[in-house]
Amino acid sequence: MFGPAGRGAVEQHLPPIREELAVDFCVVNGENAANGVGITAKIARRLLEAGADVVTTGNHAFRQKDSEGLYDELENVLRPANISAPGVPGRGNTTAATEAGVEVAVINLQGALFMTTPTHPFLVVDELVNQACARTPIVIVDFHAEATSEKLALAQHLDGRATAVIGTHTHVQTNDARVLPGGTAALTDAGMCGPHDSVIGVQSELAIRRMRTGLPVRFRPAEGGVRLEGALIECDPETGRASACDTFRRDA
Repeated sequence: MFGPAGRGAVEQHLPPIREELAVDFCVVNGENAANGVGITAKIARRLLEAGADVVTTGNHAFRQKDSEGLYDELENVLRPANISAPGVPGRGNTTAATEAGVEVAVINLQGALFMTTPTHPFLVVDELVNQACARTPIVIVDFHAEATSEKLALAQHLDGRATAVIGTHTHVQTNDARVLPGGTAALTDAGMCGPHDSVIGVQSELAIRRMRTGLPVRFRPAEGGVRLEGALIECDPETGRASACDTFRRDA
């Protein structure tokens, strides 16, 4: 989600959407929730209270001043698993249960192509998925990455082992939702909950000015055309295999 407009839309509309669509489990990427950059503890709590079962992040995970503490405080708020190093707080994976008691594992990873990432995701993903599968067959991967090729490659690599590999980061919903032959749902980008009358959430004139001049420009979140986007996945709770993967889009 992006900025105050996206955050407000999620807080207002997620509860009725969950009820309307009978959503058992919801993962929300809060990467840009705090004024367009990162997330705070207060915002993370509000998203969890609004109905997010797990909140994931990405390359801006530690951009806010209180962010280091929030990952240790809130077990269901994740930073990418492959940015871990001695002294880095938080976790990159967790397990939470639905109201019916079905456990769902969530893994948060960051891409390497066109991004500065300490550890390549393919070097850690197998162990993370194996650990998750030892606890539950339902495994969801939020892959926060720039390149569609890298997202597709990870989904293909995990086909039959993860329930879903859903891309985030580029803020533009892609038209490639599918279920791979092994039963893994895949989508290269879930899109953006936020102001779509913008340049991926930023006020258009500011983004254009930076692109035209190359000079530093302080970005500010846009406010118009607020839309909720994401992915809807159906799976067998016994096997973890996905049976459907569809994009979701709704004006707020």
